[in-house]
Amino acid sequence: MESDSRSGSPRLLVLGAGPAQLGLLEAARRRGVWAGVVDRDPAAPGFRFADRRCILSTEDEPAIERLVGALAIDGIIAPGTDWPVGVAARVAERTGLPHPISPATAVLATNKLRQRERLAEAGIPQPRWWTIGGDDAPPDVAGAVVVKAPDRQGQKGLTLVEDAADLPEAIETARSVARNGLALVEELVDGPEVTVVGFSVGGDFTVLTVTDRVVADPPAFGVALAHVWPSEVPGADQVPGTAAAAVRALGIENGPSYTQLRVGADGPKVIEVAARLGGGHDAELVEAVTGIDLNGLAIDAALGRELALPVPAPRVGGAVTRFLVAPPGALDRVDVPDGLDGVRIYREPGYVFAPLRRGADRAGAVLALGGSREEAVTQANAFADRIRFVVADDRNRRKTG
Repeated sequence: MESDSRSGSPRLLVLGAGPAQLGLLEAARRRGVWAGVVDRDPAAPGFRFADRRCILSTEDEPAIERLVGALAIDGIIAPGTDWPVGVAARVAERTGLPHPISPATAVLATNKLRQRERLAEAGIPQPRWWTIGGDDAPPDVAGAVVVKAPDRQGQKGLTLVEDAADLPEAIETARSVARNGLALVEELVDGPEVTVVGFSVGGDFTVLTVTDRVVADPPAFGVALAHVWPSEVPGADQVPGTAAAAVRALGIENGPSYTQLRVGADGPKVIEVAARLGGGHDAELVEAVTGIDLNGLAIDAALGRELALPVPAPRVGGAVTRFLVAPPGALDRVDVPDGLDGVRIYREPGYVFAPLRRGADRAGAVLALGGSREEAVTQANAFADRIRFVVADDRNRRKTG
C-alpha cells in the first residue's frame, strides 16, 4: 500500500521492482526507510514494498531526475541491474545527492567494452576480446567465443558461438540491440564460473562470499541456476585477489560489487564486474552465511551514511540459492508446502512463462542452508522438488526445473 506516512524517515529512490530488487526493498521496509520505487511493469513484485510506486522505465533519466526533486529524495540506488547504475550515479551528481560511486566509475561498471579496456590497462587477467563495428570483419578465432552487446545486461544480444560459421550472425544479433551499434567478441574461458560478492569502504575491498555459479546449458547460456557456497573450484584461492584488483581498477571505492570470473588452467579471468548488489539474491546469501546485512549496507551507502563493515565470519557450513524454473504457459497457481522457509515466488497467477532463455524467465528461488556444502545442496534440491507451478496447459502439476 502506498503511503507517505513515515514523514520523518530517510527517503530512498530504488530503480527497479523486479525479483533482483526484492531483498533490498524488504531491507528498506525493515529499517523504516521510505522507498519510492521505479519500474515500468505495474505488476512488478517489488511494488508491494513501495511507499510510492513510480511506473516508468528505470532508464528514463530525465523523469527520474524530476522524481528526485518532486519526492524530496535523500538517496538513489540501482540494485540488481546494470544500466540503471549509471542513471543513479549521474542523477545523484546533478542533484547533489550522496552516492557510493562516481559517474565515471559507473560507465566502467556498465559498459563491457569500456570495462575491458580499463582492465587491460590495469593488467587484470581477462579473456581475449575483439570489438566489432559495422565495417569490421569477424575476428579469426579458434575455439568457442561469446558475443555480447557491450552496453546491455544479461542475455540480451548474447550468443555462444562454437562454430566460426555462426559468428557473423551472432555479431549482427549483438549489434542490433547494442546502444552503440558495436559487438564484443570474447573467447570462452574453459573452466567453471565463480562469483565474488564484496563491499568496499574508502577503497578497502572486503570479500564476503565466493560462490560457484551453476549455469544452464544453451540455449539459456549464461543463465544462473544456482549459487553454491563455499566454492570448491580448484584454484579458487587466487579468485579473491583477482576480484579485488578488478574492483579497484574500475574505481569502486565504496559500496557493493559483484564480480564474475571463470577459472581456467592458467588461473582466474574476470568476465565482468558490477558496482551493485547481485541480481540473484546474493545479499541474502551473504547475510545467511556471515550475518552481515549487505542490503542494509548498500542502503547506507546510497544515503551517504558512515559505513562500518563487520568482519565476515561464517555461521553455517554451506548455503545455496537455487532458482526455480516453471513449465511454459500461463500460471494458474503455485503450490508451496507449509513451513518451507526461504522461498521466493516471482510471479502472480496469469503470468505467462516462456521457455528458459534469460534470467527473467526464472520463476522463483529458494535459499537453503546446511552444516556442509553437500547438505545445503541436498536441502535446496529437496525444497525445489516440493514446489510445483501449475500452468494453464499443464494441469498435471509438473514440478519445477
